[in-house]
Formats: sequence, C-alpha cells, structure tokens
Amino acid sequence: MFSPQGPGLRELAVQALSSVEHGYDLLAPKFDHTPFRTSDTVLEAVARALTDLGPFDRGLDLCCGTGAGMNVLRTVCGTSVTGVDISAGMLTVGRERSAGGAAPPPRVDWVRGDALALPFGPVFDLAVSFGAFGHFLPRELPALFAQVYSVLRPGGRFAFPIGAPPPLASPWYWALLGFDTAMRVRNAVWRPPFVMYYRTFRLGDVLRALDGAGFATELRALPEFGRRPDGSPRGRLVVATRAAAG
Repeated sequence: MFSPQGPGLRELAVQALSSVEHGYDLLAPKFDHTPFRTSDTVLEAVARALTDLGPFDRGLDLCCGTGAGMNVLRTVCGTSVTGVDISAGMLTVGRERSAGGAAPPPRVDWVRGDALALPFGPVFDLAVSFGAFGHFLPRELPALFAQVYSVLRPGGRFAFPIGAPPPLASPWYWALLGFDTAMRVRNAVWRPPFVMYYRTFRLGDVLRALDGAGFATELRALPEFGRRPDGSPRGRLVVATRAAAG
C-alpha cells in the first residue's frame, strides 16, 4: 500500500498517536506517497464532471492537504484557486510543489484555517473537497456545510465525490470496519484524539445535512467507476448549490 518513499511503520505509529493537525504536519513530506492521497482516477473523474458544470471563476479546496484537489480546480477556475487546511505542514508542501516560474492564471493561494470557522466571505463560485470528511464527526456535518454555504456566492456550488459502501461480503467492508474500530479504541484510551473514520460519512446523512444548510443537491453518476449489481453507481459526484440571489 505504501511506496518506498512513503512513511515507515514507526513514523505511522507516531503520527497516529498525535492530534490530527500535528499528525498531518509530520506526514506531510511523504503524504503523496501514501494511499491516503486521493487517487488520480478519482481526481480526473471529478475534473471531467466539473468541466461540464463550469467554467467557474474562483474555487476553494476545503481541507486541501498537499494540493491534489487544487490541480482539479486549476482546470475549471479562471481567476483564482484557494486551498485551506488546518495543517501548516501540508500547506508548506503544497506551496513548495506549486512554486517555480511565472504561474499562469488562475492565481493560487494557500491559507491555514479551520474548516469549521472558514476565514472568508461569500466570494467563491465553486468549493470542492477530497477525502477529508472522515475527519469530521457526524454531528459536525451541519456546521461544516453551513460554513461552506457561507463562503459561496449565490448560485455557487459545492461538489465532492462519494463512493458506494462496499458490500458485507467484500474484504474492504471488513478492512474499513477494522480501521474505524481501531480508531475508536485509540481515541477512547489516548489523548489528543485523532478523528479519522471511513464509515461515518453516509449518503443519507450527508444529504440531510446539506438540505439543512440551505443547499439544493443533486447526484451525478461518475461513469468511470461503473455500476453495482443492482444498477446503482459505484461513484457519484454530490453537487450542492447555494440558492441564487433574488
């Protein structure tokens, strides 16, 4: 699962016993060599879907990490792209990797901030997020989505991919259940907590929280991932739209 350039077992153990912020500060230099980075397959599928919805002016990558999602925004946003993350280490790596030479539009900014207290006004046409929602407890979703709503212009969109849950017979089901169980045990006996759960971001809960925040939401199939035996998509793009002015 890890390339030779990725973190070793001891490094992962130290990171897992840290807070979310400090853990990612430690992981940042090797993050892109771990399976925690969103795959290029997902990023490319979302970029294609957003191209059909755009173009956009100003984009925000929520919990941007080292900037994989920023590259998606660069393809669909004409004026500026902003990444926000709580980890200074992840932002430093992203900023360094995007530096060099006279960058063409859009302008790229990296901002340290808390997703539950975003330091922006309603200036973005598009917000995206990749692989970060496991860091928020289900009870935090209404506040998180309200923050995203507050930084979008009227008519602005909040888009993110979501995969179908693995079936009970799948090894992935048991792997994710085992990971979440281990994290719950860790957080019960160790402080500070490290919030990272794979099975708490359920589509029904997500849609209800988006509706409560004021979004009008639609689901778009990502055809690159095919369909399940029952015909439902294996991957979807959630597109939540802030009401237009007037």
